[in-house]
Amino acid sequence: MSSSLSTPSDAVTHAALRALTRSLRERRDAVAIRTGEPAREVTYAELARLVARHAAGLAGLGLARGARVAVLASPRLEAVVGLLAHYQRGLVHVPINTRYRAAEVAHILADSGAAAVVTDSAGLAVLDDVARAHPDLATLPRIQLDAEAPVTERDHRFADLMDATVEEPADGHGGVAATAHRDDDVALMIYTSGTTGRSKGVALTMRAVVTAIDALTTLWQWSSADRLVLALPLFHVHGLAIGIHGGLLHGLSVDLLPRFQAPAVVRAIERGGTIFMGVPTMYRMLLDHLEAHPADAAVLARARLYTAGSAALPSADFHTFERLTGHRILERYGMSETLLTLSNPGVGERRPGSVGMPVPGFEIRVVGDDGRDCDAGQPGELWVRGAGLMRGYWNQPEATAAAFRDGWFMTGDVVARDADGYVRILGRRSVDIIKSGGFKISAREIEEVLLAHPKVNEVAIVGVADERWGQRIVAAVVLEPSATSTAVADAEPARDDGEGADQALLVELSGYVADHLADYKKPRGLVVVDELPRNALGKIQKARLIDELERGARTCVALPS
Repeated sequence: MSSSLSTPSDAVTHAALRALTRSLRERRDAVAIRTGEPAREVTYAELARLVARHAAGLAGLGLARGARVAVLASPRLEAVVGLLAHYQRGLVHVPINTRYRAAEVAHILADSGAAAVVTDSAGLAVLDDVARAHPDLATLPRIQLDAEAPVTERDHRFADLMDATVEEPADGHGGVAATAHRDDDVALMIYTSGTTGRSKGVALTMRAVVTAIDALTTLWQWSSADRLVLALPLFHVHGLAIGIHGGLLHGLSVDLLPRFQAPAVVRAIERGGTIFMGVPTMYRMLLDHLEAHPADAAVLARARLYTAGSAALPSADFHTFERLTGHRILERYGMSETLLTLSNPGVGERRPGSVGMPVPGFEIRVVGDDGRDCDAGQPGELWVRGAGLMRGYWNQPEATAAAFRDGWFMTGDVVARDADGYVRILGRRSVDIIKSGGFKISAREIEEVLLAHPKVNEVAIVGVADERWGQRIVAAVVLEPSATSTAVADAEPARDDGEGADQALLVELSGYVADHLADYKKPRGLVVVDELPRNALGKIQKARLIDELERGARTCVALPS
């Protein structure tokens, strides 16, 4: 796709954005957002006023319509205000994973051509590292959310931007300004997890986001009577698209938690929460909490809907949660490029181990290596088409073209469809993609970091099945010849069986990765090998390595969970 974000046509309208912001006009006295303890409650009318004031403030920054505004901040009211103000000003919202380090953040800022970045105090530290390593990004304007943060000549305080004079919308159509995103404008750019190389910007139109999320949350029977407990970050589809956009579309009250903590989720549901969305790791932590506090199961039972996504939910956790709370967790499937594509039904059978059937507005195919549709039960690649597909990868026309065939998006996920239409995700076509703790992680990215470590000669990163994490990141390492004696010398004196040396080395290598990448990408297991398994052509056989680790044929030391 080209870098142009708008489709200039007299036929395009603001219908999608008006649908998204309808609750700001019609649910005026209802609580829209709750944050903090004690809670701060903001009604839809108050949220509308905050959005209008911030949009007016943004107008004074000289940001051109279609400019990308990056957001590196934890979940908070101001992040929601900024999202909607960006839409009203025709700016493209570019969320960034708050656990990314400087190299990862710098790539997104440079690749997107961000004109400004919104951040909090924690993000400022990362942006300072970016500026030191990348002088070309050092002058990027920053909008600071925290009033106490230091200010430089390139900074603007969020609070100061709220003092601008608010003008009435110019188009007279339901409170949407003339500058606002039209239906086929790219409004949201979510960067992939870098699972096939450097992360790519997924360009999503206003129409795609609203249509797909409305279809999904209508299937789930969301209504203005619901109260969503949102403990997910706001930098990817799960928390931002479903949680915030879905909440706005149906006029929900959203309890916006700054991070996931099992006791906080229990308290929020005790205060009236009816919906909770999580990743499998969160459900494992909730089950751990219930084991220590069994009385809280009765509290969780009060909610009406629990959903899971981003990775496969272990069937054992599905059944344990049902036994303790009476709830069958609803699993669904989506990705940045397709938004939310498959889901178990809101009403009907929720099948453990399945992500359900196509959401209304989507079609799927299960395609074999021969290009033909697979029979029921046979594995094949999932192909998708429908209203929620991306416009394309930002500034990567070749990658965009390679991802589509005859209008179908080829997901790279291997699935099997049961005779009655339910779909099971079997994994990625490539073993170089690891799903751990709700994140999709590139093995190649971690390998590149570890190969720079002085003790590492060769490395293969694999994902090994794990109840807590979905997949545990394990590093199979061939050490430099000079590293073995050093590792033994650093080991615990009481250990003389080699495992102490490996444990010390695992801690060292994990810390090294965490210094360069987001901490969830660090290895949690280590196996030291004399050589990596390879085929006749010299290619590393990761599938064989995974099989040996899961069978216990190789000794693997692990970090504590």
